[in-house]
Amino acid sequence: MKRNVKVFLVVCLSFVYLLGVTSCKKTETFNKNVLRIYNCQDYIDEGLDSDTGEKIGPSVMERWKEDFEFRHPGRKVTVVYDTFETPEYMLNQIKTGKKFDLICPSDYTIQKMIKDDMLEKFDKGALSGENNYLSNASPYLINLFAENDWTEYAACYMWGTLGIIYNTEIVNEEDVKYWNAMWNEKYKGIATAKDSVRDTYFMGVMYTHQEELLKYRNDYLNGVITSEEYNVKINEVANLTDDNTIETVRQNLKKLKDNIFGLEVDSGKSDIITGKIAMSLAWSGDAVYSMDLAEEKGVTLAYSVPEEGSNVWFDGWCMPKGANKELAQDFINFVSRPDIAALNMDVTGYTSAVVGDDIFDLINDWYGSDADDATEVDLSFFFGDSVDSSKLTNGKVIIKGDEIGRQFSAQYPTEEILARCGVMRDFGDQNKKVLRMWMNFKSNSLDPVAIILLCLLAFVIIASYVIFLIKRLNKKKRIKNYQKAKIQQQN
Repeated sequence: MKRNVKVFLVVCLSFVYLLGVTSCKKTETFNKNVLRIYNCQDYIDEGLDSDTGEKIGPSVMERWKEDFEFRHPGRKVTVVYDTFETPEYMLNQIKTGKKFDLICPSDYTIQKMIKDDMLEKFDKGALSGENNYLSNASPYLINLFAENDWTEYAACYMWGTLGIIYNTEIVNEEDVKYWNAMWNEKYKGIATAKDSVRDTYFMGVMYTHQEELLKYRNDYLNGVITSEEYNVKINEVANLTDDNTIETVRQNLKKLKDNIFGLEVDSGKSDIITGKIAMSLAWSGDAVYSMDLAEEKGVTLAYSVPEEGSNVWFDGWCMPKGANKELAQDFINFVSRPDIAALNMDVTGYTSAVVGDDIFDLINDWYGSDADDATEVDLSFFFGDSVDSSKLTNGKVIIKGDEIGRQFSAQYPTEEILARCGVMRDFGDQNKKVLRMWMNFKSNSLDPVAIILLCLLAFVIIASYVIFLIKRLNKKKRIKNYQKAKIQQQN
């Protein structure tokens, strides 16, 4: 009887334990009133002064919370906001069990997460409707996401190109029309590349296939192939990861290593302002940031998307498995409002996926010009029919600007520039080989400061060891002399 009671108690306790585990797991998955956001650093308006970091106004997250609670009387929500430096780090955090409701990875990470079944699909109709994501986003980007089968899993947040930012007083404009400017000995020691396997590898591929890519460009400009056919060819070359390409890129990156100052992730955008470098591989948003600050210091920078072709990239809002879909989708729609998108663009320097009158007015205010010789840029392909007819020029969305090739061009590339920009794909089965090549390249690509510090460290270690040996030797001599003296005394 006692044995049966014990068995019964064990069964009951086990049942209670299982209920507790299940309950904990459910709590870990999501709290219906908590939104956990994981975004890239410096990628949203946090209501802070850019110089001092002091709080000067409500963040976008606080604005959303207030707006949501106004629309849902009696409902109180909490936002937990964290940031990451790279999509790779973000992905590792999720794989190790970190829980988030909304993340903002780059295009290739989105592809990988879709392939690995790590993302929730958007609820049907959740992002459509008046003043929601699908009604405010650029038709160009909506179509591009649809072509890549990302629409069910990702909503575009920011986008841009990869190019070269340069100091116009030091670097020749004609040189930076091509990727080989980074290999040009004329600029030895004053250029940096990205400490990012994908971006620097991409540049290496474009440099390696320069002749082939320029031929495609001439065919496009001469009407031999359409812009669509041209873009297909650019994408084919841009995503080459066969063994032969990887090896050739490795050899070319080795040459690059001997010519550049070093690799960087975030320091390049300030180093080019201070004059530490004069040219850098850059994302368009960082280029805008640098050009804006440089102007305040009397330094003129410009941005180029090389003619061989480049990368057009996208960062999108996604929901990891187990996310609080209700709040996540509501937040996506909120940041897709033109007025909120304008706030984020103003703070980050990056280009929002959102279009409409507010965005048109914003960029006109930033870059517009009434000068007779101002250059007209047609952005109809990007804005679609989102701009009021009273603001159109001959039925087109036209921005007239003075300084083409600088901030405006970095934020809003023309249709012709985008025709020569490819979308980077996930490396798939070749990922390990590309990473192995990259680690081999990096192992011999230390920053000069890092080399000096390592040399000093090695010197300190060697000096310490030499001192240790001397002390040890002296100690042995003392012991030996002591023993010798003791023997003599005994005798």
